[in-house]
Amino acid sequence: MTEPYHYRESGLDDVYLASGFRRIESGGRSFVAIDDIDGLHEAIGRHLVEETRRLTGAQFRFLRTELGLSQASLARLLDVSEQSVARWEKGKTRRVDAVADRLLRLLYAEHRGGDARVGAYLRRIADLEDEADRVITFAETEEGWEPTAPVAA
Repeated sequence: MTEPYHYRESGLDDVYLASGFRRIESGGRSFVAIDDIDGLHEAIGRHLVEETRRLTGAQFRFLRTELGLSQASLARLLDVSEQSVARWEKGKTRRVDAVADRLLRLLYAEHRGGDARVGAYLRRIADLEDEADRVITFAETEEGWEPTAPVAA
């Protein structure tokens, strides 16, 4: 039986592989080849999303990276500063914000499920201008009532 491989390359301290990898010796150096790295990362992501404990900074970074989001992009989606995201990921704060934790898990779950509605709604919210300076106008159409372009108050 092969000794489990400590998969540090994931950025997570607690991930070990019991199978699905090969140890390769070449030129006096030792390497590890992972057979299905995309499947492995998806399994890690699913596990993190289903975990009941709040995400650690490293876990938060793993999910953000798997989503292909920069810290700046995620900060904009979550309506927090880029510095907040960086501090959570580096463990500079005691814990990841609870709302950010839940939204990132939801984004990842929706992304893996092939449904981008949550991300689209978050992007729309992040793009909204200050609501205090706008009036929402509706017009009746053949399809029913529809909002029209915002009008300055």
